[in-house]
This record gives sequence, structure tokens and C-alpha cells, in this order.
Amino acid sequence: MPVALETRVAGAPIHTRRSKPILDGRKPAHDANDTRFDRRLADVLAHASRIFCDKGYEGASMRDLSRATGMSLAGLYHYCESKEELLYLIQKHTFTTIIETLRRRLESSTDPEERLRIFIHNHLEYSLANKEAMKVLVHEDDTLKDRRGSEIAGIKREYYHICLDLLEDLRREKGLEFSGRLAVLSLFGMINWIYTWHNPRVDAGAGALAQQMGDIFLRGVRQTARAKSKNIKQKA
Repeated sequence: MPVALETRVAGAPIHTRRSKPILDGRKPAHDANDTRFDRRLADVLAHASRIFCDKGYEGASMRDLSRATGMSLAGLYHYCESKEELLYLIQKHTFTTIIETLRRRLESSTDPEERLRIFIHNHLEYSLANKEAMKVLVHEDDTLKDRRGSEIAGIKREYYHICLDLLEDLRREKGLEFSGRLAVLSLFGMINWIYTWHNPRVDAGAGALAQQMGDIFLRGVRQTARAKSKNIKQKA
């Protein structure tokens, strides 16, 4: 069984297999072999995303993944212990990258509406650049169980609450009344499925789409808030 290593996601280390232990709170010295291992593992994850996207998780086998990567089965098992671990690493890599990039971008603004638009743009930009990984995320949403499934579920809850907090900031800033939960889930309904219909030959890129979808979503939120306020006044 391979031992632990570190692979990097958006500049931050994620523990996978083969890394040296951290002693006294200090990271181990840079190891060129680990860097090569990390690059190869990233390549394996990219191929695994494509195979899971094409065949589905249940329909894919480690032999399919071995052929796709051009590695022997023994070589593939050097990078991961199972098909389940590959799915776990794909999901963790994807969510961690999206969240870390989002947090950096949110630092550039304090305006609630602009920050919500940053959230939408960040999600769409990643989705269009990584359609296969996003399809795997959506279609294999509840495949992982036990510890790995719980960890991914925790990261997804973090992402949900980031969006909820952004909407709550907007609600307070603009004095709006709407259901934060309904607004978050409606927004995810708009942006999560873009990989199924986006055609780069006829559809706009991430920036223009984020602007248009942000306009549609925010107009709906404001209209809902006005209608709710009007109903309250009529009943008073």
C-alpha cells in the first residue's frame, strides 16, 4: 500500500499519499520527486475525470483508467489505491480550487452585489474550463460514503454557506426580504448545469454569461422582495 504524499491544489497542499511527515509544525523541505509525483497525479486525475464523465463511475474500471493514462495497473495503483479514491480526489480538488480562488477574488470588493457577482463569475469560469470534472461532481454527488463522503459533504456545505452569507449581506444592505435558502438553491440551479448546454460557438464566455445571469438572478431577487413587502403591507 503506497504511503502518504502531498498534492497541491490551487497552490495549497492537500494530503493524499507519499509525503514526508510534518515535524514540530514545520513543512518538510522541497522534494523534486514529490513535485514530479504531484504532476503525474494531476494528470491521472484529469484522465479519470474524462473516463468517469464518459462511462460514469459505476461503468468505469481501473483497467479503463490504466489504458487512458498509458500506465500499467501496478503503476496506477502507485498513485491511488482504488477507483473510489480517484473520485474522492477529483471532488476534493474541484471544490477546493473553486473555494480558494473565490476567497482570493472576494478580497477585492466589499460591495455585497459585486461580491455576489464575483461568486457567479468564479463558478461559471471554473465550470466552463473544467466541464468533465463538473459533470462528475454533479452526477456522482452522493457516490462517496463513510469518511470520504463526509469530508466532501463538509466542503460542499462550506461552499453553500459562503453563497448564503453573500446573499444575507445583500439582503441587509438593500433592505430586502427573501428566503436565503431558496435564493441559494435557485442560483445553484442556474449555474450548476452550464456544462450540459454551453456551446462556445454560439454562447458567450464566462464573463459575459456571469453578467447576464447575475442580472437575471438579482432582478428576480429584487422583484420577489418587492412582492413580499407589498403583500405584507396589504395584510397589515
